[in-house]
Amino acid sequence: MLIAFVVAHLTAAGRTEIRIARNLVTNAVTQAAADGAIFEAIFNLSDPQPQNRWPVDGNPRELVIGNSRVVVWLEDEAWWINPNSASPALLEGLLRATGSDPDSARRLANAIGEWAGSAPVARPQSAVLADYRAAGLDYGPPGAPFETPDELGRVIGMTPATLAAIRPHLTLFGPPQPNAASTDPFVAAALSETANAETVPSASQPPPDVLTTRITVTAFGSRNTPVIRSAIVRFGAVLPRGYEVLAWQDGS
Repeated sequence: MLIAFVVAHLTAAGRTEIRIARNLVTNAVTQAAADGAIFEAIFNLSDPQPQNRWPVDGNPRELVIGNSRVVVWLEDEAWWINPNSASPALLEGLLRATGSDPDSARRLANAIGEWAGSAPVARPQSAVLADYRAAGLDYGPPGAPFETPDELGRVIGMTPATLAAIRPHLTLFGPPQPNAASTDPFVAAALSETANAETVPSASQPPPDVLTTRITVTAFGSRNTPVIRSAIVRFGAVLPRGYEVLAWQDGS
């Protein structure tokens, strides 16, 4: 009976290990398919013949890589607002479009500019630090670009709800002035509010033949489990290889 029990236990454990190994293999294959789809998109968008490239229109495109079904989205980073270089008026417009009242939007837009070091008129550092101390914060703005969107949560006056509202409409890789053809309705509303405001100098805009694209991929393996990959890639003839990968991450 003891031997039978040991054999049954080992058999059950072996089956569990086999299932785990199969799941790991399936997941690895699906991840490889997702990565492959990103490289296929980079290869396609690097085609010297523009008419042969996939349109960067935000619409899903289905591929089959190996045994995996893959869905690819191509989006222009210029469809969103870059808090590192956007004007206070544009940031204020986005905040108002996403639900902030005018006074809060104005104060927060200025605070974002002070944090990123892009404020048109810089206040004395002592005055800025005094505001943060008065708010019970033991730090001040670095005067340097945001490294991640989450860093916006440290800006004085920023609440989790406000950050959650504006985050889908932000990018750290776009130009100072978003594309007027943006498909994001909140960005379009912010642009409409600032249509008559002073715009950023054209010298701060990227060259016209450079396109920064967000490639988002969802791959489905044999068990239909999704794997999501995304990459931010800059394309342009002025780049050494014709493209440059700026960011690569799991998830959208």
